[in-house]
Amino acid sequence: AERIVVDYEVLPAVASLDMARAAERHAHDDVPDNISAHLLQTVGDLDAGFAKATHTLEFDLHVERSASTPLEGKGVYAKWDADDSSLRVYSSTQASTSVRAAIAAKLEIPLLKVEVIAPDVGGGFGMKLFLYPEHVLTSYAARKLGRPVKWTSERSEAFLSDTQGRDNITLGEIAMDAQGTFLALRTRNVANMGAYLSNFGPYIPTMAGTGVLASIYGFQAVYANVIGVFTNTVPVDAYRGAGRPEANYLVERLIDAAAREMKIDRVELRRRNMVGPEAMPHSTPMGKTYDSGDFKTVLDHALKTMDWAGFEARRAAAAAKGKRRGIGLAYYLEATGGAPTERAEMRFTDDGYVDVYVGTQSTGQGHETAYVQLTVDRLGVPGERVRVKQGDTDTIPEGGGTGGARSLYSEGQAIYATAATVIEKGRRAASEALEAAMADIVFEAGRFSVTGTDRGIGIMELAATQRARVAKGEDATLLDAAEIANIDAHTFPNGCHIAEVEVDPETGMVQVVRYSVTDDVGKAVNPMIVRGQVHGGVAQGFGQAVLENTAYDRESGQLLAGSFMDYALPRADDLPDIEVDLIEVPCGTNPLGVKGAGEAGAVGSPPAVMNAIVDALTPAGVTHLDMPATPEKVWKAITAARAA
Repeated sequence: AERIVVDYEVLPAVASLDMARAAERHAHDDVPDNISAHLLQTVGDLDAGFAKATHTLEFDLHVERSASTPLEGKGVYAKWDADDSSLRVYSSTQASTSVRAAIAAKLEIPLLKVEVIAPDVGGGFGMKLFLYPEHVLTSYAARKLGRPVKWTSERSEAFLSDTQGRDNITLGEIAMDAQGTFLALRTRNVANMGAYLSNFGPYIPTMAGTGVLASIYGFQAVYANVIGVFTNTVPVDAYRGAGRPEANYLVERLIDAAAREMKIDRVELRRRNMVGPEAMPHSTPMGKTYDSGDFKTVLDHALKTMDWAGFEARRAAAAAKGKRRGIGLAYYLEATGGAPTERAEMRFTDDGYVDVYVGTQSTGQGHETAYVQLTVDRLGVPGERVRVKQGDTDTIPEGGGTGGARSLYSEGQAIYATAATVIEKGRRAASEALEAAMADIVFEAGRFSVTGTDRGIGIMELAATQRARVAKGEDATLLDAAEIANIDAHTFPNGCHIAEVEVDPETGMVQVVRYSVTDDVGKAVNPMIVRGQVHGGVAQGFGQAVLENTAYDRESGQLLAGSFMDYALPRADDLPDIEVDLIEVPCGTNPLGVKGAGEAGAVGSPPAVMNAIVDALTPAGVTHLDMPATPEKVWKAITAARAA
């Protein structure tokens, strides 16, 4: 490498959204307007809604760029087997099956000759869903050299090459009647795509983001204009929530601004416009159908939990200490996504276990625990005798991976379907073993029994018996099974986040003194896991609201926030205990009754925190701030308001 000398011709950089919109510089010579994608969508009679309105309000927001920054960076290990002309790849990925297919295609290797293994993965957040150049280059080098090759990303490389998230400027305009009823919503979003289009890049601000613009409210018409633009920056793609945080942020900030202008209580304005449980299933202007939801009940519980009514006394106490205290809420709605099918397989082993092979990939969510619970629930076997297997494409030929908060309701349906097949095969085997008609065999609590008798056999014993018979060459029915579930409908988790903050007007420092979440994630299979997911999501959303900013130099396009010395992640002492209450409104579109929970915390937290900060600063004359609300930005806003 030392022998190589590279001369660079430095070209003018397009380093920000406003530069891309101005189009005075071009990220690509053949794209003079820098526009990479465009969506225009109008549903309902928008013109009639605005013509009928007695109040309209425009609001311009910037959602800054975020780096995904999982604790474990990317890594690839590749080994080529010359005798078999096959490739084995270990990688920190959320989707081993799709990475396998991409590597095979790029290197022109038969799919069955490529194995991708994803062991324990230390965080992903969407960034690890994709094929990266290093997957292909490491594999190519291993084949070329005939020896194993390993590559591990350093943190500075990750900031320069891992896909990033968010980064858009949105103009929102809401139309209301005299009572504050929401009539129509008009949005124009300029979204940064980076230097080139990443895997799902254009989909995130368009179909993923616009799908939830109506949120939980009864808008009659919605207009979405999304313009994706090229810049000389890291490509933008899916990052926890993937378009839904930005859409919810716009709507919830817009509602608070409308409430201030119309002098209507912000809670009351939301309550007036919420879709009621009696309207379920509810079809939105954006083509989504909410199967379930009780938004007002969730809202009322959240307000009571945070003692919303007693806040003014706390504001006065803070003022006596020279601090400005604010409280903010955001009611979010998430739409989960992902592949339209999912696979599960169950194998009864010689050493007395049930191995459950799944097509999703845990990156710290606790899938192994939840899937064991589902298997125990269906088969009645001891939990310690269940092992979850994931991430190896040789033993798991297909699967949708993890993303879009899809895992539990998708893989859960596949596990349920597979368990049903296991039980049906077990009834057939038990009828032979117990010498009874199959119609008389019942299964309950892990045991097959003959109706009306005390004769029966446990499922683990039956499975072992059948395996032994097959080993002897007998014709016997094994209980092993595999099924693919069709995911016909996605889910709509929702909830209310409330943040209470204190701002030091002399320094601009923001402290979150209390934070609560009331969530409807449907049936909670494991409430502890749900709360853990919400905690992590809230921390990421708080970081976006107050600390994080992937900054570039405007002239050169040089990344300025290229390490944790420059990019401020939340630390433990930045956040209070996060209180999470769960109100179960079962989902009606899957047999588990669950709704996705993995992304929800990151969707509701940015608008809740920012609404709280603005509430704290409104008495000082500050009615708007963009993220991140850093001490410098807050202090400058307070100082400018004083001067005005």
